[in-house]
Amino acid sequence: MKQRIFKAPKGYLQGKVIAVTGASDGIGAVAAKTFASYGATIILIGRSVPKLEKVYDEIETDGGPTPGIYPICFEKASEKNYSELHNGIAAVFGSIDGLLHSAALLGERTPIANYAAKSWEAVMRVNVSSQFMLTKALLPLLKNSENASIIFTSSGVGRVGKAYWGAYAVSKFAIEGLSQVLSNELEGTCNIRVNCINPGPSRTRMRASAFPAENPNTIKKPEEIMSSYLYLIGDESIPISGQSIDAQ
Repeated sequence: MKQRIFKAPKGYLQGKVIAVTGASDGIGAVAAKTFASYGATIILIGRSVPKLEKVYDEIETDGGPTPGIYPICFEKASEKNYSELHNGIAAVFGSIDGLLHSAALLGERTPIANYAAKSWEAVMRVNVSSQFMLTKALLPLLKNSENASIIFTSSGVGRVGKAYWGAYAVSKFAIEGLSQVLSNELEGTCNIRVNCINPGPSRTRMRASAFPAENPNTIKKPEEIMSSYLYLIGDESIPISGQSIDAQ
């Protein structure tokens, strides 16, 4: 599903509380700052505290609402850690209006026959299991919202499998399925919508790692694809659930 260009009005996300994973870098960091610029209070979730603090400072410098920081290592987190994260957010905010899953591992670019089991397990844990665990932990807080949005990050290789993309591609196929299952389960039971977004080629460190010979100036910056993210996270997309949207 291709998304039309959406121009968010000033204050579009005013009063909303939105959790963003992978908020320390790349698309996650840009989305966090973009959402804050439209009035949202952002819960910055990621592994690197110094990087999260940098995004925190940038949001405050730009005049956005004071964010929250919740560091967590998705590769090693236990169910207890997710429960503690829920309790911490609940104590401060009571509810959340949005959850953007942006954290991910690329893993190895190699044939399945050569793929290391340890690397495979790490990618699946970060890209799939952690997103299931975090979503499950935060569902009660999302249900407390008048209208809430969950966004999973997909990929072109999560729709059509391609050689040498290994666990990353498989994890994105799984995320497409998780999004559809959850959307179907929640339909008619609460005001939570669930969708996927495929950012497409974007100028990030992960993209550079996957395509080292690519000229970064030939692809879009994350800032240039935020229209679709704003559309899905805000009330404009209230009728939309169970879809997979292309940001480009």
